[in-house]
Amino acid sequence: MEEKKLRSGFTTGTCAACAAKAAAVMLLQRETVECVQVMTPGGTRAEMLLYDTERTERSAVCAVRKDAGDDPDVTDQALIYASVEYIKDSGDPERCYRNNHIFLTGGPGVGIVTKPGLACSVGLHAINPVPRKMIFEEVEAVARSAGCEGRLLVRIWVPEGARLALSTFNPKLGIEGGISVLGTSGIVEPMSEAALRATIQLEFHMKAVAGQREVILTPGNYGENFLKETLNLSLAQGVQCSNFVQDSVKMAADEGLDGLLFVGHVGKLIKVAGGVGNTHSKYGDRRMEIMWDCARVHCEELAISARKRLKDQVLASNTTEEAVIWLEKAGVLKPAMMTAVERMKQYVEDWSGRAVCAEVVTFTNGYGILGMTCGAENMIEAFRIREEANEMQKE
Repeated sequence: MEEKKLRSGFTTGTCAACAAKAAAVMLLQRETVECVQVMTPGGTRAEMLLYDTERTERSAVCAVRKDAGDDPDVTDQALIYASVEYIKDSGDPERCYRNNHIFLTGGPGVGIVTKPGLACSVGLHAINPVPRKMIFEEVEAVARSAGCEGRLLVRIWVPEGARLALSTFNPKLGIEGGISVLGTSGIVEPMSEAALRATIQLEFHMKAVAGQREVILTPGNYGENFLKETLNLSLAQGVQCSNFVQDSVKMAADEGLDGLLFVGHVGKLIKVAGGVGNTHSKYGDRRMEIMWDCARVHCEELAISARKRLKDQVLASNTTEEAVIWLEKAGVLKPAMMTAVERMKQYVEDWSGRAVCAEVVTFTNGYGILGMTCGAENMIEAFRIREEANEMQKE
């Protein structure tokens, strides 16, 4: 049976930008608006109908309804509201993001960040960087067109946000009271697991047909950026495996590949150190428990009270980056990460079902390389040499 083509949708960030633009047009251009369009960072034009529009002399409010397409998103069909208002006094509004004369904040149903390590500062509403940029750009464009040079306050809120957030990881991440306004490309491109696995399989097959014996394996964009910026490697010799680590390793082995350089952010790869073959959050989140298990064997010299305190700190960490900080302060980060990458290597090689040699590099954006297996440097250098040879052939 032919698989149904899944329909794409729009992120909460795109919805917020649409609502903010519409409210700005209503207020600054004094126009009646029924629908609004914005261009997403991914190059797709989003057009949305407006709901609950209201305008006074000093403010305007409207909402759009989120359409997540066929993506299983808890915020699908939620109303995302925005208001734009003139700022009366000379003081700056509190708890706001700012871009020139435009201020941005959240309202009910948009969570407030209470723990460090996220893309938004503690004390501010969880409106991520790309949605912030979209909102500022859209409102600024309307203000410029209307000749408005006064200060404006944009507010985003989601009436059902507090309830919806209970079905997300926000409470665990320390984002309280609502959902996050998220998005990078501005669009949600759902893909069935079968289609994604088929794409990964095809990439391995093409690499093998081209004569590659070793392949770089990384979960996603973080790993790809790290390869380029830190290891001076492109993904030309690699495959993105998404969350399907174990499946991808088996695919590589089935194609007859001999070596894998497994590179990724510790927040994703640490799960592999615990034998987790699919790293999607729907299969559970044991990151901190696995981090502690890798560190525990190196804490014997610590006093019992210090060891217990470190365990509590790691297990209570909001992000793996925070756990890394505690391990470093205790002086056990390096050995803990060596244990982690060796365990990752062992699982990857076991999953292959044949004599595939795996080397592992894991990192965080703040610390850079946290751990790498003993043979990783040689494998990295081999990839560099092949990449340079390929570039010379092109010239």
